Amino acid sequence: MIFPNHIKNLRVKLHEVIFGYDTPAGRNFDIFLIVAILLSVLVVLIDSVGPLHQSFDSQLFWVEWAFTLLFTFEYLLRLYSSQSPLAYARSFYGLVDFFSILPSYLALIESDASFLVVIRILRVLRIFRILKMIRYVSEANMLLRALINARRKILVFIVSVLALQVIFGSVMYLVEGPENGYTSIPLSIYWSIVTMTTVGFGDIVPHTDLGRFIAAITMLTGYAIIAVPTGIVSSELMHEFQQQHRYDHIDIEKVCLHCQRKGHDLDANYCRQCGTKL
Repeated sequence: MIFPNHIKNLRVKLHEVIFGYDTPAGRNFDIFLIVAILLSVLVVLIDSVGPLHQSFDSQLFWVEWAFTLLFTFEYLLRLYSSQSPLAYARSFYGLVDFFSILPSYLALIESDASFLVVIRILRVLRIFRILKMIRYVSEANMLLRALINARRKILVFIVSVLALQVIFGSVMYLVEGPENGYTSIPLSIYWSIVTMTTVGFGDIVPHTDLGRFIAAITMLTGYAIIAVPTGIVSSELMHEFQQQHRYDHIDIEKVCLHCQRKGHDLDANYCRQCGTKL
């Protein structure tokens, strides 16, 4: 699509402010949105308190709609200034932006009294606006990349833990039995999960010596494996930090005229590949 020059310039400026992080205008825009997000979440929290809801229902309603219109305008500006609006709309942050404003509009469309409970759920979903803050914290983006890179290891870990839960739960079902509260294997697995995570609600407890011994082994196993996901994520975070540190000290524009190698250190005088003077 061909745009006039003044529209192109406007889109470029808006893109620098909305998607940029290095300019004063971009930083001020980010700070303004963070404050707006926190205030909007605070409104949702206050609205869930019965006495406050009854006393300030009208005021909270209009304040919430002010935030909804603000975030709607922001979302439209992001679509307008984005180099690829469709790609942005399908991205993680684009979906978060969209679903943070959708519940308010859905609550207007469906006003039948029988659906009031559903509408209340939709209103609570507005609290997910806080996810919009992730994009403004570079460390959060680094953590997100680390989690994505570690997803297979974490998946294997979760599957292994679930297998242990099934084993411990089945053994406790055989040892304790329905007479001691372990009326089914799924219920026994539930006991195994809350015991291994050291929560232990106390609604189901072993009564036999062998059952208590198995419970102790389950709890010790929980303490032993609790550090595994921490080590996995920490390893990926260290890798991301090293990569970021490496990129901060590399000039991607510095090219060797002899072998065309790119990505030399900022203070490099010779090519790292062929040794030619840069």
